[in-house]
Amino acid sequence: MAIDAPSSSNAQPWSDRLRHSTVILIAAALALSVVVSLGELSVMRAAAVFLCIAAAALIPWRLHDPAASRDDTRRINPVESAAVAAVVAGMPDPAVLLDRAGRVIHLNAAAAQLAPALRKNELAQFALRSPEIITALREAIATTEPRRATYLDHVPVDRWMELIITPVPVPTAFGGADKCMLMTFHDQTPLRRVEEMRADFVANASHELRTPLAALSGFIDTLQGQAKDDPKARERFLGIMHNQATRMARLIDDLLSLSRVELSAHVRPDTLVDLLPIILQVADGLEPLARERQVDVETHLPEAPVMIAGDREELLRLFENLIENALKYGASGGRVIVSLTSSAVTDGTQEIRVMVRDFGPGIAPEHLPRLTERFYRVDVGDSRSQGGTGLGLSLVKHILNRHRGRLLIESVPRQGATFTACFPQAKTLVSG
Repeated sequence: MAIDAPSSSNAQPWSDRLRHSTVILIAAALALSVVVSLGELSVMRAAAVFLCIAAAALIPWRLHDPAASRDDTRRINPVESAAVAAVVAGMPDPAVLLDRAGRVIHLNAAAAQLAPALRKNELAQFALRSPEIITALREAIATTEPRRATYLDHVPVDRWMELIITPVPVPTAFGGADKCMLMTFHDQTPLRRVEEMRADFVANASHELRTPLAALSGFIDTLQGQAKDDPKARERFLGIMHNQATRMARLIDDLLSLSRVELSAHVRPDTLVDLLPIILQVADGLEPLARERQVDVETHLPEAPVMIAGDREELLRLFENLIENALKYGASGGRVIVSLTSSAVTDGTQEIRVMVRDFGPGIAPEHLPRLTERFYRVDVGDSRSQGGTGLGLSLVKHILNRHRGRLLIESVPRQGATFTACFPQAKTLVSG
């Protein structure tokens, strides 16, 4: 209230008030001097009048209530009220309220995260550079009719977004009505991922399952016919059929895992996990395979916990694929080294690197760029004989993408290969 909050004029020094009132006081003094010289007024009375005029000029007078003035200012733009800001802030999807010119009036935290360049009282077209968004916004402003647009956002990962622009009638300060533009963004990525997952699953499954299914069908026909009464042939064929069925089961499992990771690729894990027990668990679980291949697995890990933001089950699958590949395709080297280090990257931040190195035949340089493609194999026959599906490294790449990491592959023929999974270091060691 005005009584509790003194105005700035009350705190103003007397010297400033005197300087601002100089012209009034000089004019009053001259006028009174003329009147006194003409004998129309005595000196005492003229002095009394001058003092009254000086008091009126120097003493601060408040002619209006500043609080009421501020309320009047607020009433000029009702759409800028706190209630409207609270409604926009409470919307679950990214939302931006614009005036008829396209300037931002309100935006919520989700919109600020989606488009950091958005600023209040600035044109939204300068912050949202997608051609689809700009076209829809211009049409909505020109016609004051709803508009929809779908666009692909590439940063930080590919996301399909749907923009809905809805004209919203709002009252004006003079009792009329105007229209603002409410922009809401809906993430369509999960639906797109599901569609892609279905299409990819059908295409990949039909391609990769055809060979084992044909083998199973052929052996079944043989067992029902020529080898019906041959125990040795029956035992041999049943063993092959078991291997083919196991391969199909693993192929389907890898396809489903890959699809699940792709479906949530735009959602970064936020739970802190320790990498050390995960790596040790995978190494212990693959110990029977290492003994079978006569390979020693060496782990060079620090003693202190190494925390990253990650999904434990996906990380288990990632290290299982890397170490298992090293045991299968680098077995001739006799050993596999799993090590964990921390190093700085170009922007000065730290990243965690888990390196899996084998000493086998290595990989030719022309194959390195394509190793993470689906169903790509350096040696198709060798991969299938090892029980590989051609999806392991593709799954590794997608898991690392979801964790905002990267995969480094280094290999020299006849000197082995090194696969390095790089993760951004967690900013805090408090478990989520």
